Amino acid sequence: QVQLVESGGGLVQAGGSLRLSCVASGPTFSSYAMGWFRQAPGKERECVAAIRWSGGSTYYRDSVKGRFTISRDNTRNTLYLQMNSLKPEDTAVYYCATRDSYLILLWRSEEYDYWGQGTQVTGSS
Repeated sequence: QVQLVESGGGLVQAGGSLRLSCVASGPTFSSYAMGWFRQAPGKERECVAAIRWSGGSTYYRDSVKGRFTISRDNTRNTLYLQMNSLKPEDTAVYYCATRDSYLILLWRSEEYDYWGQGTQVTGSS
């Protein structure tokens, strides 16, 4: 089975930066797409950014465009999310997810098969 491990979360002042990492592993790991999702207390899980493993086409939530950058290292099976200009509204648990077969909509959480344990991100004012 695929295992995803996130790291890099923390507490940062508004306007600061964090970089999240997600390392994927498994005997036969293969990915069509990977994404970063977040969930704040009392709110639905939402896609922050996602990327197709080959080709690098991306999706970004409107509220993070220009501030966050998703990238991947195919050799190391690692996904990154560079988060700049953090806002209090970005506070949430951030999850890494992957799917190993075709999907059309990168932003739909229901289409992902495997999830990490999450890492807390807090943007303080």
